Amino acid sequence: MGQDVIGSLLHLLTFLLIMGGVFFIVYGVWELVVKRMMSEAQELEERSTIRALRKIVLRRLGTLNRRFIWPSYENHLRKRIIAAGGLGELQPEEILALQELSTVFFTIVGLMVVNFLRGDLKIDVGWWFVSVFIILGVFYPNIWLRDQVKKRHFKIIRELPYNMDLLTLSVEAGLDFQAAVATVVAKGKKGPLSDELNLMLRELRMGKTRMEALRNMADRVQLPALNQFVAALIQADRMGTSLGKVLRIQSTQMRVERTQRAEKLANEAPVKMLFPLIACIFPTVFMVLFGPIVYQLITGEF
Repeated sequence: MGQDVIGSLLHLLTFLLIMGGVFFIVYGVWELVVKRMMSEAQELEERSTIRALRKIVLRRLGTLNRRFIWPSYENHLRKRIIAAGGLGELQPEEILALQELSTVFFTIVGLMVVNFLRGDLKIDVGWWFVSVFIILGVFYPNIWLRDQVKKRHFKIIRELPYNMDLLTLSVEAGLDFQAAVATVVAKGKKGPLSDELNLMLRELRMGKTRMEALRNMADRVQLPALNQFVAALIQADRMGTSLGKVLRIQSTQMRVERTQRAEKLANEAPVKMLFPLIACIFPTVFMVLFGPIVYQLITGEF
């Protein structure tokens, strides 16, 4: 019984190593070749192939999903897509289509794993394996979408102190809020925050009040640091407080929070490195050192 378990583990580890090797090869080719070609195509505005593929697959599946998607789930996905920056005008029903395609793909992978280990696994255990892969396929697009939101939030947090300093200097120099925002958009660092400020500036020029434009920006981004900044500006607008003083206090606080956040990340780095070290590097070393010995013990050749 023990030898069967060890043999199953060795087969599983061998399969995982092979899959890991294939993954890293594909990832390397993607980074070195495909990603470079995509960036060049993006610069030349020649993305017709990608757009056509998305139109053929996602749009058609999305059209079918439009009848069955729950309104609450659709609103949730729409907010997440907006918070992630739009993702190339991706629609909620297309995210649902990605979930369907991902479920099919991971189900096939799970069946391949069970087929590879069919001599070492019982039927009920095999179905558990497939169920885990199916669940992973269902939730993977949502995990990817959440990751896109986190990446955009991280960029906005990094850009926020510099842009707020520029906004503060512009207001203190005598510009009104709309002209100061236009200065930040024109001379500030380009990125997600600049895009949001530009959208807010267009809303101001269309006739919306400062309070409405700020709240719309906070609702789109869904970032606590930006919500705090917007709340301070709205409160200053209601109470008639000097906008320059409020901006100066907020920009100073953001710089302090950025320093504290950097110190926190530096302190968390050794702890985060511990799990990959234990889960990946140590088992690999033990497999290289003791794998042949265990194999000889199992086969009786020792």
